Amino acid sequence: MSNGKSPRIIAVIPAFNESGKTAAVVRQMPKDIVQETLVVDDGSTDETPREVKAAGATVFSHESRKGIGIAIRTGLEYALKNNYDIAVVMAGNGKDKPAEIGKLVKPIIGNECDFVQGSRYITGGEKGKMPLHRLLFTQWYSCAVRLATGRRVTDATNGFRAYKTQVVSDPRINLYQDWLTEPLEYYLLLKVLKLGYRVKEVPVSKIYPQNTSYRQYTKVRPFVGWWLRLKPLFYLTFGIKK
Repeated sequence: MSNGKSPRIIAVIPAFNESGKTAAVVRQMPKDIVQETLVVDDGSTDETPREVKAAGATVFSHESRKGIGIAIRTGLEYALKNNYDIAVVMAGNGKDKPAEIGKLVKPIIGNECDFVQGSRYITGGEKGKMPLHRLLFTQWYSCAVRLATGRRVTDATNGFRAYKTQVVSDPRINLYQDWLTEPLEYYLLLKVLKLGYRVKEVPVSKIYPQNTSYRQYTKVRPFVGWWLRLKPLFYLTFGIKK
């Protein structure tokens, strides 16, 4: 970054009942790039908190489940409070590769952009074995985001992202609206696109186990869960929310 100092980077991982998965993600974290790994335990009732702490993560636990949006917000609050320059947000169930964090943060370190969106759909990305309905929804949603913002984006639902922490301090971005318990990350991407921040996509992998049923690798319910994630697009496009 421009001050000549190496940026302080934190990985934020929201997790709810991901025993055996999130700890594996923590152990794979590139410690030469990431100074701290924060797992935001969203009220887990299994061994997730104990496992990730043993694996070397900092753990912040919600007393009860509040939603992935609130978990991410908690992680961003921690990043700002502890003076981190860049926050990387990634899945706690093993769908994102910690080894790809280096290329995710590189454009920010090089001052090419403020916000990096991981994409499985551009050259070099990998989408794995995706269910057809999810493939169609992710591509349709990205098209809708392009139409709504006039900005190029190919994988707007991908939660593997990196951004300057100062972005979330922008007073025009309000992460404390009560409807953002689930769709906060969708809202944040739409806001940075609409506000003119420099956004770049980089190719990443999304790992979908070959012999695992859909319900076992995601907690997002088809159709019902998707509507929650469509809210920001609908609300911001029609000026219902800010």
